[in-house]
Amino acid sequence: MIDLLVLLIGVLILLLMIIKFKINTFVSLIVVAVLVGLGLGMPLGQIPVSIQNGIGGSLGELAIVFGFGAMLGRLIADAGGAYRISKTLINSFGKKRIQWAIMVASFIIGIALFFEVGMVLLIPIVFAVALEASVPLIYLGIPMAAGLSVTHGFLPPHPAPIAIAGVLGANPGTVLLYGIIAAIPTVIIAGPVFTKIAKKWVPEAFVVKNKLSAFGEIKEWKLEETPGFGISILTALMPVILMAISTIYSIATNDGKPFAAVTTSAMKAGKVVTTTTYPSSFVENVMMFIGNPVSAMIISLLFALVTMGWMQRKKNSEIAVSIADSVKSIAMLLLVIGGGAALKQILIDGGISVQIANMFKDSPLSPLLLAWIITVILRVALGSATVAALTAAGLVQPMLASASPNTAALMVLAIGAGSIAASHVNDAGFWMFKEYFD
Repeated sequence: MIDLLVLLIGVLILLLMIIKFKINTFVSLIVVAVLVGLGLGMPLGQIPVSIQNGIGGSLGELAIVFGFGAMLGRLIADAGGAYRISKTLINSFGKKRIQWAIMVASFIIGIALFFEVGMVLLIPIVFAVALEASVPLIYLGIPMAAGLSVTHGFLPPHPAPIAIAGVLGANPGTVLLYGIIAAIPTVIIAGPVFTKIAKKWVPEAFVVKNKLSAFGEIKEWKLEETPGFGISILTALMPVILMAISTIYSIATNDGKPFAAVTTSAMKAGKVVTTTTYPSSFVENVMMFIGNPVSAMIISLLFALVTMGWMQRKKNSEIAVSIADSVKSIAMLLLVIGGGAALKQILIDGGISVQIANMFKDSPLSPLLLAWIITVILRVALGSATVAALTAAGLVQPMLASASPNTAALMVLAIGAGSIAASHVNDAGFWMFKEYFD
């Protein structure tokens, strides 16, 4: 119980540092990680090692996926591809089904873009459509936020699902397939369905507006100057397509098990010799390659350089600016993810995650439900979806000691769902939405 009290105090200190004293989130996470480590009685020399292992283990693969994902999204946005996707869908659905058009556009764009970037991109389109159709801005804003949030919480190659999958040992491709199945009804309920309920609860919020003061300078696109709808959507979905192909092939030929290298160790001449064996089939090697999130993002970025760069007659200098700007926008996000992973590792090495798992091991509740509850509590307390997800993943990891790969994938989705619940004043996305739609 003392260790759990240490965790509670650590969370409270983290809240005070971030909310009350406005200290940088990454710095706050590292400071709290050290304090929690001390409170748990960890040896002084082990604390920095745990922090280093947490950050390194999390950002090793994630830095490439996250960085290339940001570059991919920025190239699509700067070429006008995302605008083309949104506008085409809206025109296709018609005014009577504007909500569904916004929801689908947000869902598709959200796969390639981060929540904040997707919102900034979609806001001018949503506002223009709301003016044309004479509907309240929030009437379209809720489906938009639902589409962006669901992809952020459920679908690889977004950083949070990828990071959680890495912690829990889940196959990202399986997470993607299950995530799509879960995401479709979720986004419908959280979008158009919830809008009807919200309109009854808070009718005064659904007011038709004729200006959007919170939004700065809006880049205007001429539709004929943007890439075609087909190539735009193909570029945005390329990582998902590659990972889905690999997963479907593994389901058809390998009982759903991902193709992976097998490492064996044996004693030879008094020394331990490690041998790594890769699949013998060329096709299986290809599937292993494209199913890896890092490979999928590399291929997708190269594809985007062609379709959203050179095919749009962009100069190399313009492409370089887009790539550089995208990396600048995610630098602090990467550090925050690393900070969350550091705290997670402290909780694991300090033994507290095992204690929490033991508390619930005899619970009649499903481990998936418990994972969701733990994540929601952390999300409400911390505000950051990514930090809540990574911390919760470290806490529930012992529950998966003998779980199947499918259970691990479902656990990723349970944590992802909890991580996007109950956004409020300690969440940057809350204030962003408020400024645009209030």
